Amino acid sequence: MKKTYLVVFGKCKGSNFSGHAPDVPGCISAGDTLEEMVAMMREALEFHLETMVEHGEAIPEAVTHDVNFSSVDFEDVEYFVIQKLDVNVPIREQIEKGNAKHQAA
Repeated sequence: MKKTYLVVFGKCKGSNFSGHAPDVPGCISAGDTLEEMVAMMREALEFHLETMVEHGEAIPEAVTHDVNFSSVDFEDVEYFVIQKLDVNVPIREQIEKGNAKHQAA
């Protein structure tokens, strides 16, 4: 199953990019370029969601469609890039099958 989450990337002053998905608290990543950041954020989201499923937690709905910034948000950031990312969302049965295969090997 796929879900599309809004992701906020910030280019930090004198440094790299950071990223987070407002609908998935605690899921963050960082990278040197925007292209790297997009790939790493997708990977971070998929891993985070898989871990949530493994722990029996509900997958967050993708409800955020826009982001409002204040001047405080720009203190350490040169600019932001807002993008929607399609990510694979595992279902419990997929994880259980994968775990069973791994244990059998």
